[in-house]
Order: sequence, then structure tokens, then C-alpha cells
Amino acid sequence: MNLRSDLGSLIGSAALCLATSTLLGQTAPKSTADLRIDTTQTEAHIHPEVYGHFAEHLGRCIYEGIWVGEDSSIPNTRGIRNDVVAALKDLEIPVLRWPGGCFADEYHWKDGIGPREERPAMINTHWGAVVENNHFGTHEFMDLCEMIGTDAYVSGNVGSGTVQEMMEWVEYMTSDADSPMANLRRENGRDKPWELKYFGVGNESWGCGGNMRPEFYADIYRQYNTYVKNYSGNKVYRIACGANGSDYNWTSVLMERAARYMDGLSVHYYTLPTGNWQKKGPATGFDEKQYIDTLVNALHIDEVIGNHAAVMDEFDKEKRVGMIVDEWGIWTDAEPGTNPGFLYQQNSMRDAIIAGLHFNIFHTYADRIRMANIAQTVNVLQAMILTDKEKMIKTPTYWVFHMYKEHQGNDVLPLQLMTGNYKVGDVSIPQVSATASRDPETGAIYISLVNCDTKKGSQINCALEGLTGKTIGSARVLTASAADAHNTFDQPDAVAAKDFKGAKLNGDRLQLDLPPLSVVTVEIR
Repeated sequence: MNLRSDLGSLIGSAALCLATSTLLGQTAPKSTADLRIDTTQTEAHIHPEVYGHFAEHLGRCIYEGIWVGEDSSIPNTRGIRNDVVAALKDLEIPVLRWPGGCFADEYHWKDGIGPREERPAMINTHWGAVVENNHFGTHEFMDLCEMIGTDAYVSGNVGSGTVQEMMEWVEYMTSDADSPMANLRRENGRDKPWELKYFGVGNESWGCGGNMRPEFYADIYRQYNTYVKNYSGNKVYRIACGANGSDYNWTSVLMERAARYMDGLSVHYYTLPTGNWQKKGPATGFDEKQYIDTLVNALHIDEVIGNHAAVMDEFDKEKRVGMIVDEWGIWTDAEPGTNPGFLYQQNSMRDAIIAGLHFNIFHTYADRIRMANIAQTVNVLQAMILTDKEKMIKTPTYWVFHMYKEHQGNDVLPLQLMTGNYKVGDVSIPQVSATASRDPETGAIYISLVNCDTKKGSQINCALEGLTGKTIGSARVLTASAADAHNTFDQPDAVAAKDFKGAKLNGDRLQLDLPPLSVVTVEIR
């Protein structure tokens, strides 16, 4: 069975074989799993944008996390932190979404251009009611994108903005004409227009973006989208606001009434440890029951994506409209003692496991998913990076992105996985998750696996059908002794990717010894 198989069937697909291995001088139980990968065929192309990111004006994501200002003692280039730029550049992130999120529908872009000392301040009513000085605006965001080598995904203001405001913003960013907005951009120091690849027409219009009904938003989308123009050879990929979680009716209405006007339709899905928005659960200090419950909620995104994809298929059998999962990740209670409106949470090995599970699921829907954006990049929710003034650390989730970046732009290889179960009480999930892809240019094969079990390792017996004359290239592992293990500013490398020694290749047979609680990526070249 492949990864699209029913979760219940997968759980019961194989008996759990127990073995023992010596790990750190102790005898630890180990299970076995059988994996078969067909290297002679491909299923779909993994769009690099599946590894996208999201930076909202929320808490300390932008201000302090990315922007410190040119006069800051923190090393920066034109006000943007050098350490954060270097870390994000190393991830090779393909696309960055900005300025929101809920913030997008109260953001008026003209307040964020021109001399910074003359820009009017604004209240961030959604996130902590802080007053922002608008020093980080369009020019600064586009500068950031150029620094890290990523495409820009800008979310437009539908909730409190006007059609003219949105139209003029696109003209300001992309037009090379002798026109009012292009000339205004030139007056503000940028002669050449930017490339704007992705534009979102509103955000969460069912909630913070206007509390609209899908029928109403479908008409609003058609109106606003009409004025998102293509200037000077720039081709905008237009993204409509999609559903919240399992609201399949929203997707049905939007696809029926507006599909031909859009290139992509978004979906948002967050993993709540408890499933309760009022008491989501802590980022660390959880027990094993809370850990597995969180993974169950994370795996539910497979069903959500599958059902939305089925609805989209009814109206778009050619899969022209891409699914854009532009907000995903674990959302816990804010760290004690921090502003609850800043959504600052620690990032643990549990979050790394969740990231790996998500990528493996995204790959199974590569024929439909065009982009995904984790929430968020710095200091907010499931962040890649945490900062404390001049200090910066990379989180366990950062390292999963780093290990999986080789899958960007590859072709998915069909696989069958027979794995045992990871069980806590009466809750059971597949112990191991896997994905495989091939680089269409080099022919290199990348295999990534997640072992969810906190106590048992797993010996993977992998048949690589059609493989000849290959060797193991790079191999990396991310693991920890506890699910809530995390990095701190005093111990920034407590959880980090390391070389993996547990891979052996003999002809077309690959054996992998996964530690408990681990993410592994192996290159076959």
C-alpha cells in the first residue's frame, strides 16, 4: 500500500517485529519495516514552493526577528539581520509570504513606503495591539527576498482595502511604464520594477479577513482579481482565499463560481495538540499521551487535503488550479510570561517530527499542491528561527527543512511501506512514514523517513527496484532523547542534524537503522 492508503489500513498492515539493538550502551527494542521504492517510474513533480515560508507582522517575527533598523548594534544590511538572512539563505527557501495573515487585511501599503521617519504608525489590532512604525514595508520586504534569493508572495488587503489600492500596489511593484505608481516607486529609490510571482487576494476572508460567506467572497474575489494586472512582462499567479480546515463547502463554492479566474486556492490547517483552541497545550513539558495525540491531529491533514483535492477535482480535472497550503504547522499555548498576542512558542523535536510527516503527506499530493507555507519564519508559532536581541538559534524544525530541501523540484517515486505501529494506550499510528524522490537532472534519489516512536528504533529493509550501480551519498539524521527536547540560547545545538551512519546499500537493497524519535534523509547517487 502507498501513503495514500487509508490510515486504518496502514496501521494494521504489518505485525510489529521486535528485535534488540545496543544504543548508547543500553539494550533498546527495535521494530522492522519493509519499504519498496520503484526507481523506474515517477508519480508527480514536487514544486519547490511546497517548502515555502510565511512572515507576518505578528509579535517579533518582523520587528527584531527580521528587521532591526540600520542603526542597530545587531549586524545588519540595510536594517535586515545578517544572521537571519544567512540562515534562511542556507535553507534555499523558494517563496516567502508577507505581510499576513490577518494583518494583511488591515495593512495599507502606502503607509509603508517613502522616508521612514515620515511613515505614519498603525495599531496592529490582531496581534497584541502594539503600535508599528511601518519601517518595514514593500521596499524592505522585496529587499529581503532578493537577499535570500526567494520569490515574493504578497497578500493584498480585501477586508479593509479598496480595489484601487490593490491595483495600484501591483502597479507600484511591477510596472516599468511612465505611470503614476511606477514613478512613485522611482521617487522612493527603486528604478527597476520587482518581479512579483504570487499575489493573494485577501486572507481568511471567512474570518479575520471580513467574516464573509463563500458566495460573497467568490464575487468579491472576481471583482478584485480583475484589477490585479500583469505589467511589463510580469505574470502574477493569483491566489484566492480558501477554506479553514475541513470547510469543504467553501472550496466547492469557490471552485464553482471563480475557478476560471484563479491560479491557486488556499487551505489553512493548524495542528493543535489538544484539538481545543481555548487550551491548545504546552510547547514543552508534555507527556507521551499528549505527544501521540498531537501526531494524530497532525496526520489529520492527510484527510483534509485529500477531501479538498477531491472537491477541486470535480471542477478542475486537469488540476490547473493549484492547492496552496499557505498556513500550516503546530500551534501551542504561548510561552508563559510572554505576550499571548505574540504567539511565541518553543520549538521541540515533536515539531520536527510533525514537519517531516507534513512533507511526506504533501509529496503524496504533489499533483495538486502547488505551494505550502509554514507558519511562521521567525519567533512565531512553528518557527525556523528564534531570536533574543543579538542572539539567534535554529530550531529542530529548521533542520527538517534543511534535510528535506533536496526534494525541491524532484519527481516523486512510487513506494510501498509496511510498518508496525506506535501505540500509547488505545491510540495507535504508523510508526514510520516515508517519501522518496528523484532529481530529474542528476538522477540522484532522496529518501526521507520519520520514526514517530519515542522508544523503539526501526530497521528499514528497503528494495530499490530498478536500481543499479549506485552508492550512498550524503545521509543526515535529526534525533533527540525526548520529544520535547529543544534548543536554547545557552544550548543552541542541542537538537541539530548530524551525519547518519545507519545506512548500508548492497546492490538494490538498502538497510536503514532509524533511531527512536528521528528524521532521516539519505541520498543515493
